[in-house]
Amino acid sequence: MMSSPPHIGIAGAGLLGRLLAWQLSRAGHRVSVFDPSISEQPVPRSQAPDPYVPTAAAFTAAGMLSPLSELDNAEPAVAALGWRSLALWQRIAAALPNSPRVMVCGSLLVAHRADLGAAQRVLARMQVATATPEWRVASPPEGAQPLDAAALRALEPSIQGPAHAWLLPGEGFIDTVATMTALHSGAAGADWHWGQRVLAVEAGEGGGTLRLADGRVLAFDVVIDVRGVGAGLLPRPSGERAGVRGAGHDGGAAGPHPNPPPAGEGENSLRVRGVRGVRGEVIWLDCPGHGLTRPVRLLHPRHRVYIVPRSDRDVLVGASEIESEDRSPVSLRTATELMAAAHSVVPALAEARILKLDVNLRPALPDNNPLVEWQGRKLTINGLFRHGWLLAPALVERALAADGARAANLSVAPFDDLAMNSKAASAGLASAIA
Repeated sequence: MMSSPPHIGIAGAGLLGRLLAWQLSRAGHRVSVFDPSISEQPVPRSQAPDPYVPTAAAFTAAGMLSPLSELDNAEPAVAALGWRSLALWQRIAAALPNSPRVMVCGSLLVAHRADLGAAQRVLARMQVATATPEWRVASPPEGAQPLDAAALRALEPSIQGPAHAWLLPGEGFIDTVATMTALHSGAAGADWHWGQRVLAVEAGEGGGTLRLADGRVLAFDVVIDVRGVGAGLLPRPSGERAGVRGAGHDGGAAGPHPNPPPAGEGENSLRVRGVRGVRGEVIWLDCPGHGLTRPVRLLHPRHRVYIVPRSDRDVLVGASEIESEDRSPVSLRTATELMAAAHSVVPALAEARILKLDVNLRPALPDNNPLVEWQGRKLTINGLFRHGWLLAPALVERALAADGARAANLSVAPFDDLAMNSKAASAGLASAIA
């Protein structure tokens, strides 16, 4: 007699939670998802009522799928996962309701004449990273391709300010809001519980529990913790994590957690890792006929400003990261600097109208590398840092194909039938997130 499918409790309805709920529910599993947000819809910070209840950080993200660009901040083995995700996102989007937009037409790095030195430092870090075995075994051979003024005009006539430009072939972007909406509606068989904060996700004998803020403790056959910043502290596994330290914003080694857990916090202060929030700020602009077709990053000594076309009239402008857990509204300084930077790249944006401003916190671990870990029948995925959309499908795929998933009796078909490029690639990528 066939046993009934396991009941899975998921803490967190962000990108990972929705992707897992969609994949597991379509495989026939019973899925219950819990999240503190008031509904499945995004609420931009500039339009949020008081008291402010944050929505998923994935709604705020630009959705750049840029493995090459992220070599400025991520280890080669981690950034290389983005190539797998690029292939997966195209297949996932095609299977979702309304087929959210995924564009793979390359991206651009640009710099003004006075900032060539800053751009060259970024490009040098990328060149070193692309020479590593971890990158080469899983990634296309093309790197950044310099563009002269005529080539840049041919690709993007709307870009008229920068003196230097480079094309990053194979990169792309995804419509984040449409994809989050489609993942929710596509997982119609899941039970969604809004306004429910999960305080703890605990593994137990033969299953696990979710402890809610209202005092309830709910038991499930399998539990999944994808709360992001809401997880606060994560248990440390036995032994040290494999892989080298993650790269900080300046390309150096990422330092210790700026706010380490206090002594005695959790079961043992030596057995927990703090999840910190990294602030991201974005501005939505309405500019009919802006003409931009590719994501653009402006390289600057102080900023990594990105400009992403969401439609023929909507453009998203943002900055990469701010080491702060402040969720207050966008500041005047940030708004003026971002908009001035965007206007200096695409002059047509001078006539854009501001639609909304948003703020959110990306979850990061002390080494800025992601964590994928099974502990009995408990799965934890966290620490995607600024690479959430770039890494999520590849990490979910790996988690659901791991020994822990089989031990938990999770039977899930793969996202597609594409294999990893080689066994060596799989081993190399695994070393960074073991």
